[in-house]
Amino acid sequence: MNLDVAGIVDELCPGGASAHLTHGQVIEALVANRLTSPAPLVRVGDWARVWAVEEVFGIEPELLNDDRLARARALDAVAPHLERLAGTVGARAIAEFGIDVSRLHWDMTSMSVHGAYPEDGQDQRFPVIKYGHPKDRRTDLKQVQAGLAVSGDGGIPVHARVFDGGAAEVSQVVGAMKDLRELAGRQEFLMVADAKLVSYANVTALLEARVPFIAPLPASQVKDGVYAALDLERAAAVDWVPQRDAGRDPAEREVYRVLEDVPHLTGPRKRDPQLALRRILVHSTANAAGQRAARAKRLAKAAEEMDKLARAAGGRHYMTAEKVAARAGVIAAKRRVTTCLRWRVHQHETGTPRLEWSFDQDVLDTEAKADGWYALITTLSTGQANPAQVLTRYKGQGAVERRYADFKGPLAVAPIFVQHNRRAAALIQVICLALLVFCLIERQVRRALGPEQTMAGLYPDNRAVRPTGRMVLYHLGELNLRIGNVTDPPTVQITRGVQLHLLELLDVKVTQTRWPQT
Repeated sequence: MNLDVAGIVDELCPGGASAHLTHGQVIEALVANRLTSPAPLVRVGDWARVWAVEEVFGIEPELLNDDRLARARALDAVAPHLERLAGTVGARAIAEFGIDVSRLHWDMTSMSVHGAYPEDGQDQRFPVIKYGHPKDRRTDLKQVQAGLAVSGDGGIPVHARVFDGGAAEVSQVVGAMKDLRELAGRQEFLMVADAKLVSYANVTALLEARVPFIAPLPASQVKDGVYAALDLERAAAVDWVPQRDAGRDPAEREVYRVLEDVPHLTGPRKRDPQLALRRILVHSTANAAGQRAARAKRLAKAAEEMDKLARAAGGRHYMTAEKVAARAGVIAAKRRVTTCLRWRVHQHETGTPRLEWSFDQDVLDTEAKADGWYALITTLSTGQANPAQVLTRYKGQGAVERRYADFKGPLAVAPIFVQHNRRAAALIQVICLALLVFCLIERQVRRALGPEQTMAGLYPDNRAVRPTGRMVLYHLGELNLRIGNVTDPPTVQITRGVQLHLLELLDVKVTQTRWPQT
C-alpha cells in the first residue's frame, strides 16, 4: 500500500521520536500493530518480534519498548496535525488507488472511555473527553467522538476527524462538508448523511456551497397524518434488492416504493426564507412488518398491565381514583401507547375506584396506514436522479455503519490506555489510518476477483463468499517468515493455497516461498 504514512507524518512533524526512530516510523508501526494485534498498547516490542517488524519496517523491536516513550512522543507530535494528516493521507489514497469520491457518506460515532479525565486537567486545544450522548448508551462513562467520510466506491474511509465527547452531531455537518470539498478538489460530490444533517442552518450552508446532499427527515419534522394519507398504490416500485435479500425467493424480498413531493423547510425566524427541497417518500415492506410487530408487542404489554391495574383498583396500593389514573398514565407513557389508550376511572357504589379502558381503533388504523413510510430530502434535481435513484444512493449509508463495526471490532478501538486527551485523539486518528488500510485491502481483493467478488477457501466448508478485510487479515496473519542468511535468503512459508491466492489478488510479489514438507 503506497500511502507513505511515515513520509507524510515526518513532513508534518519532523524530528525523531527517539534517537533511532522518526515519528513517521512509529506511527506506521502503530498502524501495522492495529491491523495485526488490536489490543491495548502494551508489550508492543514483543509484538514487533513476532510480526517481523524489523525485517519489514527496519525497526528494532527494542525501540518499541514498554516504557512507551517513543509511542507517547509520536502521538504528542502528530496531535496538533491530525486534520492535515487525515486530509493528506486521504487525498493520497484517492490518487493512488483511483477511488471514486463522487458520493461520500458522513456519520459520527462515540467511544466510551474508562477513567476520570477531569476537564480542567485536559488540553483544551484538543478534543475533550467528556459526557455526551453515547451510541452504546453508557451514560455513566465519558466519551470521545469520531466522524468518518466513506466513499460510495468500496466503502473506503477517505477522511476522519476526532471530536469532543459533548460535540453535537448537527453542529459538525458544515465543517465536515468543508473538509470533503477540500478533499475532493475540483470534483463535485454528493454528501449523504443521517438525520442530524437536517437543520435550517446546515441546509442553507450546503445550498450556498452548492454541495448536493441526501438525508432522512427526522420523524418530528413530518406532520401527523402525512404518511397515513399516502396512497401506496400510486407509489412506484424500486428495482433494487438489498444485498441481504439477494439469495432469497423474490416473493420474500423486501420491496421499496417511492413517491415525491416538494416540502418547504422554514427557518427559526419569520424573516428566514423558506427552502424548497425535493422530498422522497419511501415505503419499505420490511419496515412496515417490523413496525406492526413492535406495535403488537407494545399493545400486548399495555393490555396486560392495564388489566392488572383494573383488578388492583380499590386495593391497598390503588385505593383512590387519582392513584389509579396516575398509574394508567405511567403505563401509557412506558409502553408508548399514549395516542391510542383510552381509560376512565369512576367510583363504584361501594366508593372504591373502578377502571375501564380500551384502545382507540381509529387511531390504530391511522398508525397502521403509516407503517413502513419514511422521508428523504435532497437537493438533487430530477435530471440528476429520479426518486428511485435518490433512494438507492442513500442506501449506501450503511457502508459507514459497517466501517464503524470494523473500527470497534477487528481494529478494537477500545480499550484506549492513554493518559491525555491529546494522545487519545491521536491514537484514534492512527486507528482511522489502520481502518483505511484495512478497507483498501478488502477493496483490492474484491476488485481483483471480478464482478462476482466472491471466492472459496475462506471458510472450512469452502463456500464462495465475498471476502472481508477481517478474513483476509486472518488468513495472511498465519504466514511465517523464515529468517535466512547470506547464502539462504528469507523465505515466506505458505501453509494453505488460500494464502497464495490472496497474495496474488493483492498483487504482492513473493519471490521466495516455501511450502511445508509433507
